[in-house]
Amino acid sequence: MAHVDPGTTQPTTAELFNRLTDQSRQLVRDEIRLAQAETQQKVKHGVLGIAGFGVAGVLALFGLGLLLTTAVLALDEVLPAWLSALIVAVVVLVAAGIAALLGKKQVAEATPPAPERAVAGVKQDVDTLKGNRS
Repeated sequence: MAHVDPGTTQPTTAELFNRLTDQSRQLVRDEIRLAQAETQQKVKHGVLGIAGFGVAGVLALFGLGLLLTTAVLALDEVLPAWLSALIVAVVVLVAAGIAALLGKKQVAEATPPAPERAVAGVKQDVDTLKGNRS
């Protein structure tokens, strides 16, 4: 038998249940806050990355226009101007088609951002509550 000091009182089952309920609620709130913080961080990085790609895209578009103009002018030295422009346009459209196919493949493989640490934490909490300590 365990020795109980008469000066200390043991919590009742109801008190223990209330503590468990309060701690469970707090745990759920904390996990939700973690998921929100993690998702906000991912969204912030995504927005900054997209903005960087946007600026790079605009600058690349201007540079590509200049390169295409140079290609037309260079071909104009040996072919009629209309044929030079047609050849460059066909090459550009073929490259655009290839880029679209590659982009479509990448989009199909993309996964939505998920709060992975928060999900793992919730799974661990559920396992612990079930008694499956890891």
